Amino acid sequence: MWDDFVLFAAIGFAAQLVDGAIGMAYGVSATTVLLSLGIAPAIASASVHAAEVFTTGASGLAHWHAGNVQPALVRNLAIPGMLGGAGGAWLLSELPGDTIRPFISLYLLVMGVMILGKALVRPRAAPGRLDYVRPLGLVGGFLDAIGGGGWGPLVVSTLIGRGATPRFVIGSVNLAEFFVTTTIATTFLITIGLELWPIIVGLVIGGVVAAPFAAQVARRLPGRPLMILVGTVVILLSLRGVIQGFAPEA
Repeated sequence: MWDDFVLFAAIGFAAQLVDGAIGMAYGVSATTVLLSLGIAPAIASASVHAAEVFTTGASGLAHWHAGNVQPALVRNLAIPGMLGGAGGAWLLSELPGDTIRPFISLYLLVMGVMILGKALVRPRAAPGRLDYVRPLGLVGGFLDAIGGGGWGPLVVSTLIGRGATPRFVIGSVNLAEFFVTTTIATTFLITIGLELWPIIVGLVIGGVVAAPFAAQVARRLPGRPLMILVGTVVILLSLRGVIQGFAPEA
């Protein structure tokens, strides 16, 4: 695995470049690529979430200092999200990798379509009570653990689409994701362990190196073209995984 360290660092760099520029899709991007390389779903999700503990922590702290965080929204997302994430990580660790792989690819395919749709269609705000936040956090945490990513595309898109202020949504969701990701990574540590350190270290180093470049990309490059590119790549790689997983063996 250490022979492929540079490859994992490159994956982490690209994923963080995307996430830093559009505020989502680190987990979806990295997990999709790892699955396409033949990494087992549980190991891919565990590695990505272990790396994300560092990236989400830094991001959440930055949003806190910038005044982009609503503590009540963080609590209502983080606590259910931690419960859902722990359940999803435990379930994924118990399932055979070859059996669950095509379903994870199918989920990532849906996430790719969601990212692409978010880029192409401007959601209409639907103001109203945010009484769905806790169930959203629970489902978001569960699916994020199962699929190795998706917290941002699912939670951010839903909250903004329902009329919440984008600034506070992005900041609060980022900070809540730190707690959810830490819970998921801890659950994987307890259940299957974190043995493939070349993947984790590569993702972390690549992400750290990409962070300053991502800030420049966010400032100079419109988010929509990048989201279209990411959504398209995720769809194509996931579709390949779905076809390979569900196609009858010769």
